[in-house]
Amino acid sequence: MTSAEGAVVDRRAQVSRSTKETDIQVEVNLDGVGEYAVECPIGFFTHMLEQLSKHSRMDLTVRASGDIHVDGHHLVEDVGIALGEAVSTALGDKSGIYRYGSATLPMDEALVQCVLDLSGRTFFVADMPLPRAKLGEFDSELTEVFFEGFARGAQCNLHLRLLAGQNLHHCIEVSFKAFANALRQATSLDPRSVGVPSTKGVL
Repeated sequence: MTSAEGAVVDRRAQVSRSTKETDIQVEVNLDGVGEYAVECPIGFFTHMLEQLSKHSRMDLTVRASGDIHVDGHHLVEDVGIALGEAVSTALGDKSGIYRYGSATLPMDEALVQCVLDLSGRTFFVADMPLPRAKLGEFDSELTEVFFEGFARGAQCNLHLRLLAGQNLHHCIEVSFKAFANALRQATSLDPRSVGVPSTKGVL
């Protein structure tokens, strides 16, 4: 990818996160084509990460293992944190990016809005009244756990709103797709931008 100044920019990153609870490796290429390789013991979460890669056009490799005999919380949260850190690292000083992204997407009866600011300030807001239920081994409440983890890892401002929906699978899947589209916008290079998109000169 080439910046507005004509410099070739390599926006790839690798992050490892190992604790007594999980072992996570994440690789991203922000200027990819949406290719993915996800190894994760939670099937529905694997499906969501694949959706994220495909619809953000970000190439994504994830290898995740952990204490899912307890539940999926630690694994999902740590993947979110590691992915956020990888995106932040790949962005470097964020020169030339759009910074903001938003998407409101439907999936049948479900409708989700995602708004994102790669501001360097961590703040997560969710209005996602999902029923407490499981999709395979994935607890619905882990949806917010993942996105909150990403916001912390990427140090970004992330808002998610469920505007309509009854089918739990649809509601969660379209939240990942809306996030993917907002992330693609926010991380894209603006051909008219010079430097960091902030009057402070730093994000």
